[in-house]
Amino acid sequence: MADVNRPGAIRKKKRAPLKGSGGKGRRSLEGKGPTPRAEDRPYHKAHKAKKLAERQQRSAGPARQQRLGGKRTSEELVTGRNAVLEALRTDIPAKHIFVMANLEQDERIREILTTVTRRNIPALEITRGEIERLTEGAVHQGVALQVPPYKYPDAGDMTASVLEKWHAGSLSKPPLFVALDGITDPRNLGAIIRSVSAFSGHAVIVPERRAAGVTASAWKTSAGAVSRVPVAKASNLNRVIDQLKDQGVFVVGLAGDGDVALPDLNLATEPLCIVVGSEGKGLSRLVAEKCDQIVSIPIDSAMESLNASMAAGIALYEVSRLRSQASS
Repeated sequence: MADVNRPGAIRKKKRAPLKGSGGKGRRSLEGKGPTPRAEDRPYHKAHKAKKLAERQQRSAGPARQQRLGGKRTSEELVTGRNAVLEALRTDIPAKHIFVMANLEQDERIREILTTVTRRNIPALEITRGEIERLTEGAVHQGVALQVPPYKYPDAGDMTASVLEKWHAGSLSKPPLFVALDGITDPRNLGAIIRSVSAFSGHAVIVPERRAAGVTASAWKTSAGAVSRVPVAKASNLNRVIDQLKDQGVFVVGLAGDGDVALPDLNLATEPLCIVVGSEGKGLSRLVAEKCDQIVSIPIDSAMESLNASMAAGIALYEVSRLRSQASS
């Protein structure tokens, strides 16, 4: 047996590690934990995009919060290149325009950007994920226009103001209003507003509940006429009709079974309010009872009824024609 106490002998008092490096590389073997998300890595382009979006969100303030994780407001979005371009061409009021980052531009996008620059509409560049959340699944084609809520005047105050101008001799034609009873499609509302503007009407009256309002769709369909014809809200349409009658305005309702045919309307030259009912139910019972006359539009017997906006347009044209005929 070797003498371990002899001079020069190797004394091994520590046991050798059983495996590996003896724990020297334990820290390196533990690693650095899970890989951070791309948007949390400062050197990654997703992180830069996230920071840019945060800065734009802060600059947009509450307007941008309406759908980007914040509370929903009554503001609406016009989406799609054609729709946004048409809206801008008709001078629809706009609060912001959202454009997807790295969007491939065509003639429509270039005209959109030129128009918003000329009108000083703030343009915000956002990511694809943000614009998809913003538009909630609608076809956006990389662009969305934010439309602010329409400010409705009170129906009673507005009609009284028009009648005051009439009595003061400030109007060349008698007051002409259109009241809507049960119209829920904003496109019908927009088309009616357009007809009212075309035939020198003074205002459109809509009920406060269960009725279409001035939305982005109504703005588009009106071809910008909403900026020329006020749309007033009535908390109670029957009460507003009573007020109009007390102020000397004749109220006529449109219905297929009217007792007066439109060409025989002898009230056309008087201050007038035309009431248009819904396509399905027509005029409500109380509104029909309050009308001075129920007027029908002669149509082919094979046709069941006319579209509400078409009926309103025909009636307004006939009133305009009768007024022009009477003044000549």
